Amino acid sequence: MMRRLEGKKAVVTGAAQGLGEAIVERLAREGCDVVGWDLNATTMEETARRVAASTGQRVFGYGVDVTDADQVRVLMDTSAEALGGLDICVCNAGILISGDSIEFDIAKWRKVIDVNLVGYFICAREAARVMLKHGGGSIIQINSKSGKKGSFRNSAYAASKFGGIGVTQSLALEFAERNVRVNAICPGNLLNSPLWVNSLFKQYAANQGISEEEVRRKYIEQVPMKRPCEYQDVTNVVVFLASEESSYMTGQAINVTGGQEMH
Repeated sequence: MMRRLEGKKAVVTGAAQGLGEAIVERLAREGCDVVGWDLNATTMEETARRVAASTGQRVFGYGVDVTDADQVRVLMDTSAEALGGLDICVCNAGILISGDSIEFDIAKWRKVIDVNLVGYFICAREAARVMLKHGGGSIIQINSKSGKKGSFRNSAYAASKFGGIGVTQSLALEFAERNVRVNAICPGNLLNSPLWVNSLFKQYAANQGISEEEVRRKYIEQVPMKRPCEYQDVTNVVVFLASEESSYMTGQAINVTGGQEMH
């Protein structure tokens, strides 16, 4: 099978499990050497070892707090040095805390913004700084359909994701003539992911006063294609945006939502 990213070097944030882990594995299978970052260093290192063993690529794992600007700057340099360059940075780290806006704890609201928006900006700018030294690259933010349309009792998350598209477009303009492309992917609901199975079904059932199974049915019914978004749906677009096939694309926020969002 042709590998579309042979010899490329990538950093992926929020990469210890779930979609981030799937992105690391897909990039490795496409020929990338990868550094995965996660707040959970132990799980990240285990994931890196597993992906390296299954793909034969060089895969490393580091514990990183994406909201710590100094740490991110040092680790971006360390990662590029370990890889021998940097061609791709996938900014996937994020958190979701939902709740009634009247009662929402402001410290938690700020935390969502800090991780999802400020953390994305910090990682993207440091990736760009390194890429500019190496002749360019592709920065990809994992955004959300909530970056295109408000989300019920989810004001912090939606605000962070709307803001993320603003960061994506602004950085894309800033680096367009210097061969650093910046794009976002806006997935639909990954209903089979650990985030949903372990957390969101419970949060939304409590918020909406219905059962977890009813939450699942409700979210599938909202999708014209009548199925949830799967990891492969997202990683297919990651590979495209990371490759030269998308060389004339920057500042885009691509929906991967089964038709749920169309703008």
